[in-house]
Amino acid sequence: MIHRRSQLKHLVLSIVTAVAGSCLAVAQSGETRIKLKQTIPLPGVEGRIDHFAFDAAGERLFVCALGNNTVEVLDLLEGERVHSITNLGAPQGVAYIPELDRIFVANDNGGVCKIYDGKSFQQIGELNFEDDADNVRYDEAAKKIYVGFGSGGLGIVNSADGKQVGSIKLAAHPEAFELEKNGKRIFVNVPNSRQVAIIDRDKGEVVATWKTDLALGNFPMALDEASHRLFIGCRIPPKLIVLNTDSGDVVAKIDISGDPDEVFYDGKRHHIYAICGAGKIDIIEQTDPNTYKTVIKVDTADGARTGLFVPERDELFVAVPHRGSQQAEIRCYQVR
Repeated sequence: MIHRRSQLKHLVLSIVTAVAGSCLAVAQSGETRIKLKQTIPLPGVEGRIDHFAFDAAGERLFVCALGNNTVEVLDLLEGERVHSITNLGAPQGVAYIPELDRIFVANDNGGVCKIYDGKSFQQIGELNFEDDADNVRYDEAAKKIYVGFGSGGLGIVNSADGKQVGSIKLAAHPEAFELEKNGKRIFVNVPNSRQVAIIDRDKGEVVATWKTDLALGNFPMALDEASHRLFIGCRIPPKLIVLNTDSGDVVAKIDISGDPDEVFYDGKRHHIYAICGAGKIDIIEQTDPNTYKTVIKVDTADGARTGLFVPERDELFVAVPHRGSQQAEIRCYQVR
């Protein structure tokens, strides 16, 4: 009997050791996936920070400091702020057009989209969308800029002359949207209508709407065009919803941290990065187009819910707003 008890103890100990070792290996594996590389302080920047744009040739980052009414220009090589574009009205979205060296900044207040020279930062143009100009995307092939605005529209702008050439009607205000590179569709989050709208760029109209399976507050979005998968970050409850872009069907639902506002797809590593205002970066692994699991949650700071993934640099930038003793800053994480 004593011998059997001893054998049982050894067996239990072996199992516990194996499980603990497995958990440690998973934790260590997760921890090596992302590492804080650089922190760039933003002294004097107050309030909420919204979306980013990247200048590859100039190694610059443009940050919409919405609550501060500025766009902060960061030199990544020097690791410092080099300029502030001021006199804005709650800037939300920004796009940098490298071949023109121009910056398009969409403002909530008045729906104005201002155009700046990328060297002098002088304003050279302006578009009036009348209300709540928000996310901005650049179609490099067509040389068109899309701006989400108002109670339901995508404005279409010629990048060369900065003139509006059209508009696409939506059921309600658009949040994040993604453009196909090898197709003609635009996928648009329309949270107030509880749908994802599918736009045909050639027709200039919505051709389908998809649901997110009872998950609401669909603000951020990312696209895996090669695998025909669309990633939707929802806030109520906080989930990552994966849609098949051939059918619109929900193929996976993953619990994520609260208040997601950015989602990015890393095609090299088959990872999804969800930046969440609850103070986490959730890293979700894509095993295959229908199978996903969270591999690590990285602590950031309360309210740090926006950022930008730059695949050519293997870097994920996260905006940390000023709250209490935590000063405003941009954190740069190296992903591996």
